[in-house]
Amino acid sequence: MAEYEAGCPRCAAEGHASNLRLTYAPGARGISLPYPDAPSLGEGATPLVPLPDLASELQLGGLSAKLEWCNPTGSHKDRMSAQLIARALDRGAARMVAASSGNGGLSVAAYAARAGLAAEIAVTDALPRVYRSAITAHGASLVSVADSMARWQHLAKRVEEGAFAATNYKLPAIGTNPFGIEGYKTIAAELASGTMPDLVVVPCSRGDLLSGIRLGFEEIGEHLPMLVAAEPFPRLGRVLAGADYREQFAGETAQASIAGSTVTWQAVEALRASAGRAVPVADEAARAAQRRLAACGLWAELSAASALAALAALAQGGAMAGRHAVIVLTGSGLRDPGDIDPAARPRNQTASEEALAQPATTGPSPQRTEPSVQQKRENG
Repeated sequence: MAEYEAGCPRCAAEGHASNLRLTYAPGARGISLPYPDAPSLGEGATPLVPLPDLASELQLGGLSAKLEWCNPTGSHKDRMSAQLIARALDRGAARMVAASSGNGGLSVAAYAARAGLAAEIAVTDALPRVYRSAITAHGASLVSVADSMARWQHLAKRVEEGAFAATNYKLPAIGTNPFGIEGYKTIAAELASGTMPDLVVVPCSRGDLLSGIRLGFEEIGEHLPMLVAAEPFPRLGRVLAGADYREQFAGETAQASIAGSTVTWQAVEALRASAGRAVPVADEAARAAQRRLAACGLWAELSAASALAALAALAQGGAMAGRHAVIVLTGSGLRDPGDIDPAARPRNQTASEEALAQPATTGPSPQRTEPSVQQKRENG
């Protein structure tokens, strides 16, 4: 069976870029995973912590934080890595390669070590020492390059030599291997096992996590909550407003884990399918949210805290009154890549709802246009 490293071949032939989507035989209940017995380090089943004081401040009916930093290597990436490693083993690969700003590379390195696979992580020179030490401790090799796009060029070369890619490396971007994205469906399953949220806010770069959560809710058969993408500068928001998703969207940010200039078609479709929104969150808004979460006992990575900032922007003026929201906190502040920016260091103060929301602006609601070639497709 072909791996389709470049995504949907029909889409590519027509000048579009789209990942593939796995389908399963009918009859199964709940979610299905391609490799339910994947090499595991105990990922998943992360805590869902109620935040009643914040819910009251934002006039919500309920607010909970999904603590994805409680996964074995400290981020949501572990759910994906388990499936990716299993896929690589199934394909007979001898080496995993990944491009990373920190969390993903560490996760791939740890799960590759668990499975006895060699791993090589391409990073930029800005990668903090804490990640370099942890990645190499797992036996993975580091290749440091000048910028993000050079990482993808390195991966493309390694894939040609037979390595298995654990991250996107194509332009236009198509996202991570779909077998890995399947691992994120487990978040939806865990959320659906309790009180179903009305909206789920997800820190977002190329949207693997966003897409996987959408796929999980749809597979379970539950009503799809509104999905909200928190992004450090307008990318998905611009696409929803009419820009071509294959463009590059430049911006500067200290939110290192969700930086990047590209989006993917499956991320756009996840927002459209859920009547969702993309909310750009300026760094100061993310820092205010980070301090507010810390006052609740949760020290989140700057990129993860953007989920609260995006929610606060949406909730201004009681716009989300009575709704039950979940924010997905993807990583801990204990090893935040934002620490390379002195302004990202926490200050001994809390923030009001107005301070949380002020620097962020909501993106437009998704609007369906006349079906184009790419809109007729669902992830290829």
